[in-house]
Amino acid sequence: MSLKLDRFTAVRVFAAGRECPFSGDWRDWCLHWGVTASHTSEYTKTAFGVLFSISLCHLLNDMNQSMITALYPVLKSNFHLDFSQIGLITLVYQSTASLLQPVVGTFTDRRPTPYSLAMGMCFMLVGLLLWSSAGTYSMLLTAAGLVGVGSAVFHPEAARVARLASGGRHGLAQSLFQVGGNAGSASGPLLAAFFIVPRGQGSIAWISIGAITGIIVLWRVGVWYKDHLAESASRKAPAVVEAPLSPRRTAISIGILIALIFSKYFYMASLSSYYTFYLISRFNVGVTESQMYLFLFLGAAAVGTLIGGPVGDRIGRKYVIWGSILGVLPFSLVLPYVGLFWTAVMTVIIGLILSSAFSAILVYAQELVPGRVGMISGLFFGFAFGMAGIGAAVLGKLADHSGIVFVYRVCAFLPAIGLLTAFLPDIEKRRPA
Repeated sequence: MSLKLDRFTAVRVFAAGRECPFSGDWRDWCLHWGVTASHTSEYTKTAFGVLFSISLCHLLNDMNQSMITALYPVLKSNFHLDFSQIGLITLVYQSTASLLQPVVGTFTDRRPTPYSLAMGMCFMLVGLLLWSSAGTYSMLLTAAGLVGVGSAVFHPEAARVARLASGGRHGLAQSLFQVGGNAGSASGPLLAAFFIVPRGQGSIAWISIGAITGIIVLWRVGVWYKDHLAESASRKAPAVVEAPLSPRRTAISIGILIALIFSKYFYMASLSSYYTFYLISRFNVGVTESQMYLFLFLGAAAVGTLIGGPVGDRIGRKYVIWGSILGVLPFSLVLPYVGLFWTAVMTVIIGLILSSAFSAILVYAQELVPGRVGMISGLFFGFAFGMAGIGAAVLGKLADHSGIVFVYRVCAFLPAIGLLTAFLPDIEKRRPA
């Protein structure tokens, strides 16, 4: 008998203990797909309520971060900052998150902490309140650091919860989680343009209402997470899942993925931190208009994130990684030489394509190192934040020295690093349509 069956179906059959439709024992069929009992607890009903909750909180978290970058033109004027000082603000909150996230992820792998999600949002709340009242540059840096700590606590555990709630649809779950973050990043410039800028820096305090909402929602997610841990502890311990590759090939593959993250987030830093300055300098647009163009780019990035995960579940994550990094190259090369209209069009296309990469990269890395979801999530979120922070600082210095337009001409070549995807091994079977 010939049937088109995939690994997802094999897991469900394994979990239910039904007879294999082929000759031989059903366990042999499941082993053909690399399925063991350790997979069955993941392949249950998808908890969409939990996924939407952490996606909402990801929106609130990243909205606060992007609001900070969207306010850079105002802060530059009010505090008489240069591009290097602007870059240092980004470096502080991004590097704080970068250094702490792997530590938080490794700790929670060993000792899951359900209510740490709400605690992370508390740090964000304090950072926002300090940001609203900051009167000196050093206070701005301190507030940025607290925002970074909040993100460092939130992201690894939220990524773990997304995997636990996925019901085996890991790409979809990560995309739903990531799209919240990108939607928040897109909302920040709008919030800055139409609420913060007209009312002044002190109005940032009103944004703390969103952080308080996030604390309440994440506390409820923590209750679900705690109950899930208790239920899992009552079951028989699952078999240990072996890594799909040798330690050497795993290390090489992780190195390639990190290089791709460098390419993506260094280029993203040029747009998220300096796109408004580029538009103001080259096309003489106003601050509010420049933030609207930034919103278009970040909105496109949110849509692209939602697409990447489910497509990776269907056709394989390596193909999504390949297309999302290298596929940006033709557009990034043309961007510095076109007019305002085509600049907007190019950045929307770049946002759609480039943002689809992260969910696929993260799930691919989690499958390379099974059982270390927190550590891998913390490493990749942390490295992404670190590259964004370092990129903003380096590019700010370059902009001071050679001009903002030169920055975009140099960064145009970064997506060529996507060629390294060719060296990633195939660790999953393609699923039939």
